[in-house]
Parts: sequence; C-alpha cells; structure tokens
Amino acid sequence: MCSATHLSAAGKDEYLLRPDLGRHFDESSRVKIQEQFQDQLQKRGLRGSDLQIVIGDGLSVPAVSRQVPKLLPLLHAGAEQFGWTVGRTFVIRYCRVGILNEIGELLEPRVAVLLIGERPGLATAESLSAYMAYRPREGHSDSDRNLISNIHTRGINSTDAVNRILSLAAQMMKAGTSGYGVKENRRALS
Repeated sequence: MCSATHLSAAGKDEYLLRPDLGRHFDESSRVKIQEQFQDQLQKRGLRGSDLQIVIGDGLSVPAVSRQVPKLLPLLHAGAEQFGWTVGRTFVIRYCRVGILNEIGELLEPRVAVLLIGERPGLATAESLSAYMAYRPREGHSDSDRNLISNIHTRGINSTDAVNRILSLAAQMMKAGTSGYGVKENRRALS
C-alpha cells in the first residue's frame, strides 16, 4: 500500500468548512502519486489498472479502521479471480468523493473505487461507503458515480459488500459507463 496522500485542505477545520478542498490533491501529493505509479504502469505496459482502490477517511475514521481491513483482502482476491489488474491501494486524508475525478485523470483506471467513512449517524460511526466510477475524469458529478453504502456489522457485511462492489465493477466495464446509466445487478457475478 502506498503512503497517505494529502489534499488541498490544510486541516480538519478547513476540510469541514471548504468541501471543495477535499476534491483535489496538493501539488506534492500529485507528483508523489505520479512517481509511485509510473513504474507500476510501465512494468505492465498499461495506461491504467482495471481496478484502482483508494481509501479516504471522509467523515469517519472509525469506519475506515473497522471495515477496510476486512474488505481490502477480499477485494484483491475477487479482482484476481476476474483476472483484473489492481493498482496499488493508497490512503487520502481529508477526502471527499469528488477526488475520484482527479484519481481518474492521474492514474486512468477503468474503474475507481473509493472506500470512505460515512457521516456518523445515530446508528453507528463505523459505516463505510464504496463510491465507484468508470474512467472518472474532470467534470464528472454524482450522476456519473455509483454508491454502495451502509457497509458495517449491522448493515451490509464485508462479504456481501465485496460481491456487490465486484459485480458493479464488472457491469461498469461491460457497459463502458457508470452512474445513473448502470443499475446494480446483484446477480452479475452468478
């Protein structure tokens, strides 16, 4: 896993007050990502991986620390069964969903998956979401993304979440799009 990268937000207060700053890498992180992934792309002779998984703290660090250790190995194993290439996973501090666009611009994955902590609610502070996009790029909005939310012990369990993420990624690759044009088909893996 790649080390944590930083966004334009300088701290938690600025992140909360300026959501736009959580959608862009700072310049040093942008350069670091390009350098760390360049060798990976050159070795494979690819422009980007089939699946790029990114972890963002979002609004709940407990959700990330509780759910991601269970999900990540299962996602990698499932992607391997599909024969997909998976980019090196990395962590983003003070992350917003819109960072998917910049990830797409920098790394050019077929499907990007952002595992991000949800806003803590009355039920739990350990709920994670998986935002997904096919070839994300500048100008993409929420309508170009898909979401699997409520990933936690009393919600969607790890195994079901992984199956749904992989199934949806397969649908996106087949359709060549994501967002409102792709409805989750939970039987796509069957």
